[in-house]
Amino acid sequence: MNIAVILAGGVGSRLDSSYPKQFFKVAGKTVIEHTVDVFERNERIDEIAIVINPAYITTIEEIVLKNSWRKVRKILKGGAERYDSSMAAIGAYADLEEANLIFHDAVRPLVTNRIIDDVVSALDTWNAVDVAVPAVDTIISVEGEVIRAIPERSKLRRGQTPQGFKLKTIREAYRRAFRDPAFKATDDCGVVLKYLPEESIFVVKGEESNMKLTYKEDSYLLDKLFQLHSFSLQEKEVALDKLKDKVLVIYGGSYGIGAEVAAIARERGAKVHVFSRSINGVDIASVENVKRSLAEVERQEERIDYVVNTAALLIKEPLVNMDYEEVSRIIQVNYVGMVNVAMESFPYLKKTKGKLLFYTSSSYTRGRAFYSLYSSTKAAVVNFVQAIAQEWEAAGVRVNCINPERTKTPMREKNFGIEDASTLLTAEAVAKESLKTLLSEFTGQVIDVKLNK
Repeated sequence: MNIAVILAGGVGSRLDSSYPKQFFKVAGKTVIEHTVDVFERNERIDEIAIVINPAYITTIEEIVLKNSWRKVRKILKGGAERYDSSMAAIGAYADLEEANLIFHDAVRPLVTNRIIDDVVSALDTWNAVDVAVPAVDTIISVEGEVIRAIPERSKLRRGQTPQGFKLKTIREAYRRAFRDPAFKATDDCGVVLKYLPEESIFVVKGEESNMKLTYKEDSYLLDKLFQLHSFSLQEKEVALDKLKDKVLVIYGGSYGIGAEVAAIARERGAKVHVFSRSINGVDIASVENVKRSLAEVERQEERIDYVVNTAALLIKEPLVNMDYEEVSRIIQVNYVGMVNVAMESFPYLKKTKGKLLFYTSSSYTRGRAFYSLYSSTKAAVVNFVQAIAQEWEAAGVRVNCINPERTKTPMREKNFGIEDASTLLTAEAVAKESLKTLLSEFTGQVIDVKLNK
C-alpha cells in the first residue's frame, strides 16, 4: 500500500505573508490543491494523508470537499517542528504491518508523476528513498564569514521531496531518534541516515521544476512554470472503445489532425459531427456559425459530450509584409474563434460534464520570426485553456490543450514545403492522443505529443 503524506504544517513566515504558504494562490489554485491533485491522479498512490497546522483543519476540510478528492482519507494535526508532522503520519498508520509512506512538501506543487513513480518503484528494493538534483553551483562551508572548505561538487546533490520509506523503517528510525536528548532533524532521510546507519538510502533523480515555495519571489517563478507545465499521455493505455455512442463535435475537421480525430472516433462508434468552412461553410470566427452548428447537433443527438477545435490559420511571412486584412483574419480564427467555440460549447458540456479540447504549437513558449501571429495566438491558447479550466471545473467541464511536435499536415506542407517524414509526427498519432485526452479526467493541462525516436 502506497500512502502519500502531504506535509502542510508550515506557517509561512519566510514568505512574508499572514497566511501559510500552502494556501498561497498560484495559477488560479492554492499551492496545496495543485500538490494534492498530482498524488490524487497518480495511479500508484492508494491513499493520501494531509498533515496540517491545527488552526487550519477546517480550511483543509473545505478544500478536500470542494475538490472531491477520493484518496484523501486522513487529515492529521501537525506540530511545531517538521518531525512532529512526520510522526503524526507514522502514528496514524501504526496498525499497519506493511506500507510505504511517501512524504512530500505541500509547497512543491510541480512534482511529476515520473518522480512519484520512480520513488514507489525504488521502494520495491530499498527501505528508504530520497529525491535530489545535482548541485550546479559551488558549495562552500564557512565559519562566520570565512570559507573553511569547498566540497567536491560532483558528489553533492540538492535534496527535494518526496521521500519514501517502508513504514517499519521510518518508525524504527524515529523510535531511536527520540531516545537521543540532542535529537534534531530537518528531514526524514536525515533521521534514517543518523539513527539507522545500516540502511542505505537510494536517491531518485529529481527535476529542477520540482521547486519549493519558500520566499515571495518564488511565487512568480512558480506561476510561470505552471504556464509551461505539460506532460505526455503517450505511455498510458486508454481504451478508445469508450468513445462508443459519445457525441463529438469537431471544428476544422476537413483535413489533417481534425480529419483523423473524426475518422478514429467514428471507427470506435462515436457520433461525430464535423464543421469547417470548406465542408459546410461554418466559420468559427462567426459566433452565429458556431451557435447554429452546436444547436443543430443537439437537436439531432440530444446531447454533446466532446467539442474539439483544430481550426487555425498559419501564414508564414514577416509581419510587415502582411496586410491588415490577413492580420485580422488570423486573429479572428486563431483567437476569437477559440473564444467563440468555448463560450458557445459551455452550456452543452455543462449538461453532460463534457470535455473541450484545443491545440497549441511548440512555438507557444517563444515567439518565432516569420509566424509571429501564429505563435503568439498559440501562446494565448495555453493561457486561455488554463484559465477557463479553473473557471469551469466546478461545473464539471474539463478543458485541455494538445501540444504536438512538428506534424505532417497539409497546412504545414503549404508553409514549410516537403520535409523528411521520419522527422514529423503523423496526424493519426496526434489524433489518438487527442482522443485519449478526451477520455481522461485531466483539466487545465498542456498535453505534449512527441515523436518516438
